[in-house]
Amino acid sequence: MSEKSRFSGTAATGIGSMPGGDAREAAKTVSGSFADGQGMPHLAELPARGPGADMIGRTVGLLVEMYGHVEPSGWRLGDRPGRDTRRARSWLGEDLDALEEFTQGYTGPLKVQAVGPWTLAAALELPRGEAVLGDPGACRDLAGSLAEGLRGHLAEVRRRVPGADVVLQLDEPSLTAVLLGRIRTASGYRTYRAVDRQIVEDALRDLLAANGEGPTVVHSCAPEVPFALLRRAGAGAISFDFSLLTEREEEAIGEAVEAGTGLFLGVVPGADAASGALSDPGGSVMGVRTLWSRLGLDPGTLAESVVITPSCGLAGASPAYARAALAHCARAARSLADNPE
Repeated sequence: MSEKSRFSGTAATGIGSMPGGDAREAAKTVSGSFADGQGMPHLAELPARGPGADMIGRTVGLLVEMYGHVEPSGWRLGDRPGRDTRRARSWLGEDLDALEEFTQGYTGPLKVQAVGPWTLAAALELPRGEAVLGDPGACRDLAGSLAEGLRGHLAEVRRRVPGADVVLQLDEPSLTAVLLGRIRTASGYRTYRAVDRQIVEDALRDLLAANGEGPTVVHSCAPEVPFALLRRAGAGAISFDFSLLTEREEEAIGEAVEAGTGLFLGVVPGADAASGALSDPGGSVMGVRTLWSRLGLDPGTLAESVVITPSCGLAGASPAYARAALAHCARAARSLADNPE
């Protein structure tokens, strides 16, 4: 490998969302699941609370001098901070309070998540009802506002948890659809034009830079993750649903590993699964070992290259399953480190 991953030894983490609406319970579960160096705690998101706690609404609440409100069709930009924006910011404050309470004295990596500029542009509407994605100038303004908001947010997390090495995760489930021109307009009769790959890459690079020299991740649980583009944009790690990986994408995985890019592999089901799904930690990562062997990669690089996660967020899971899934991620990661071959 040309460079050691920034996530070496992290082992496991969650994607972001958790079930229920109790911020303290979620923070307790996440911090407890990854105690004693077993993984990386993260700032939980609780979309079951309603608009403003969803991934789009939470990120709208981070914007600087841009505001959003909820319409029947989704989130829409407005000219002043209404109750929906205030609610999003209030819930984020509650989540940060809970995180701070359960990470007293913590040192190590701590992950926070926000929707990336392209998924946000695809989901957020302009005042006239079409997506921001259809207006290049509005896309630039949105990305700039988000970058400024993220810098402030990350500084706040560092203030509250001073021992943390804060990791920024950008959630980009719509990124591939943006690149391929698959995002539908409000009418549903046509799609927005594909955005030039260089423009997409440049915007992502600027957003990832909001974390300064800190580690970064880009997450997508959609098929056809653009691995090479994300590497060029400076992502320190790429997070994806391992079950969606295709044979033609394997070369890109090998190149990422050789370049020192971390891989957050979603191998644990994100929603309540059959009782046996969480019974065999070694079995959960068998496919990872097989992939390493097929690519001719050194098994010794697994522990420094791979972080084990659920396949996507856990918002749709039961609280009991969410706790079990995070604990299983930590056990599966230990199995991978102890028996890489």
